[in-house]
Amino acid sequence: MSERAENASFLSYLYNALLAEAIALGGRGELSFSGGRAAIALCVPSAKDLAPAAADAVTEVLCVGYKYRFLEKRLSVSLARRERRLLAAALIAADLEGDAAYVRRKVYALHCCAVDGVYAFRLAALREKWEKIVRYIPASFSSVDLKKFCAFLAEESSNKIYLKGRAVYGADFTPLRRSRLTGQEDPETEIVLSDAGLICCLGEVEDSLGDFLQKYYAERAIFS
Repeated sequence: MSERAENASFLSYLYNALLAEAIALGGRGELSFSGGRAAIALCVPSAKDLAPAAADAVTEVLCVGYKYRFLEKRLSVSLARRERRLLAAALIAADLEGDAAYVRRKVYALHCCAVDGVYAFRLAALREKWEKIVRYIPASFSSVDLKKFCAFLAEESSNKIYLKGRAVYGADFTPLRRSRLTGQEDPETEIVLSDAGLICCLGEVEDSLGDFLQKYYAERAIFS
């Protein structure tokens, strides 16, 4: 798998997501940089054993990382930077299942994958969909609208997540780190990206996170 060097953070995400599984399969991995590109080589006894996980990871990069950059460039709303970030995360979460199903069909059979190439040449229809979504968001979209949108997503979701300190975990206690694909890992963005319907807070919650939960997930956060 390869990417432009300026998108090396996406390759690092893929590398971290897949290396442990490659080793468990008796293989190895290498991350390299050459000629303005970054590349991952994952060598395993049977490529088909790693292919599903690789397809999932590439799909995540495209549907979260690339879509976040797409929205950041095109959203024209008068929100504070933090709220713009949450809006982009909420828009990603709202369509992630459908986007991922579409993208996965494009990457599943690829043993060699230029991630930027898949985005540029295989996802034109998906980018058109994203463009339409951006046009639906009015310039007057406000903080109140964002709060209502997040509340709607939470009401529609059955996803259960856990918050401990500043770490976010899925229902199976797997660490959630999709926010890394937005360029900055943080629990607030992670919670929104997870399409959380119920948040179980384990232990004390710092004030800023408590304020965030009270504002956007008032009836969906459980404290213990």
